[in-house]
Amino acid sequence: MGRYLRIVAGTVLGSAFVLAVASSWLIVSPPELLKVGSGYAAKIVCSNVFLAGRDPQDVLATDVQAPGHPLLRLMRQSVDMEDRTVTASLLGVFAPGHAVYREGFGCAGVPDGDYVAAQQAVADVPLPAVAAPSPGTPWPVGDAISADPRLDAVLDDPALLGPGMRGVAVIHGGRLVGERYGEGFTARTPLLGWSVTKTVNAALLGRLMLDHRLSPTQAHLFAEWNGDARANITVADLLAMQSGLEFNEDYGDVTDVTRMLFLEPNMARFAASFPLASNPGEKFSYSSGTAMLLSHVFMNALGDRWRALAYPATALFAPLGMASAVMETDETGVFVGSSYMYATARDWARFAQLILNDGIWNGARLLPEGYVRAMGTPSPASGGAYGEMQTWIDGPGQEPDSRFGLPDDTFWMLGHDGQSIAVIPSRNIAVVRMGLTPARLGYRPQTLVARVVAALEAAD
Repeated sequence: MGRYLRIVAGTVLGSAFVLAVASSWLIVSPPELLKVGSGYAAKIVCSNVFLAGRDPQDVLATDVQAPGHPLLRLMRQSVDMEDRTVTASLLGVFAPGHAVYREGFGCAGVPDGDYVAAQQAVADVPLPAVAAPSPGTPWPVGDAISADPRLDAVLDDPALLGPGMRGVAVIHGGRLVGERYGEGFTARTPLLGWSVTKTVNAALLGRLMLDHRLSPTQAHLFAEWNGDARANITVADLLAMQSGLEFNEDYGDVTDVTRMLFLEPNMARFAASFPLASNPGEKFSYSSGTAMLLSHVFMNALGDRWRALAYPATALFAPLGMASAVMETDETGVFVGSSYMYATARDWARFAQLILNDGIWNGARLLPEGYVRAMGTPSPASGGAYGEMQTWIDGPGQEPDSRFGLPDDTFWMLGHDGQSIAVIPSRNIAVVRMGLTPARLGYRPQTLVARVVAALEAAD
């Protein structure tokens, strides 16, 4: 009996020792995958709480834990409503990730925990006041919907709207003719566009091209590229995703894109550090790092930090009346033009209306002539898949839009987890569809868009 007790005691002590060592390791040097997970959780919770006004626990459970990596189900959070910070960590102890809210600029992930640096990066920047649209004035100047009853059957079909739908808005002939919202979401809820943000980012460069502050052929974009072949990369190469730079866009593990978004305080510097994998202009490679480089390029072209940080609001959001729109920055104050813009479905639709208007708003040209046409023009390097201005030629999946019967000039803004905006210039139609719809569910918004077009072209 004594020998048995000694064995049990030894086993218990040994297990305690292993647990103590493992805990110390997780505290002192946690695996990067855990830090990616906690950084992601903190950032998503922060933006949805302080921008969208949602409940922190609901965001953690619904947006972070339910659709994600199994490790995310072990994440716990601490939300400081007074300081407007969020910390997420494994089991509430290990590998903490941090995010902080800044008025006018949303939330920034803070991989190094330096909240002060993240706050100071955007401090004291005057932003234009964008008045909330009048509820009695028709959209897009106001917020009144011009509902078309021909769309009722389409927009009331859950299968067409897809699982996890949070907001759908249909515009036709310059009017908002239909919308629907998921449970817990309304016309006033800002929604994350993920990579739909890339097209807005491209429009900001277009604004600067219109003012002759940037050129598509401009090269020598980063000082650290001088002296090697990266100096030959042009703005047009970046816009068409044919820079030739190495970048791993895979999600679900520690890759270039997850490291950039959740472990790097200075995302643009990280993206600029990669070597060439091919000559500029030769090969298409979709990369969120490329969009971060474009953010740095447009901000650098403005010179002054205040002007650069105010530019999305002054150049696009205020003219279009997008009162809800917020483009977020990284810790250093560079816009995360690859991924982080929030806006209501109606404001995302206002941006789509600018594209349908060929870049003209209220009689004023905001984008250069031919810029919208380039959005729907396939880049040669992409083999017809990707446009010249941060857009997709076909909708999600491996099938051409023709299979769904969509008009030939349809092109798309697409984002992670089911964000999409389909633009059809020949029909003067755009369909915004936002949600939380992982790709594994196989949802295809092309079917929704095709049904919308058919309904709007049917006889009254």
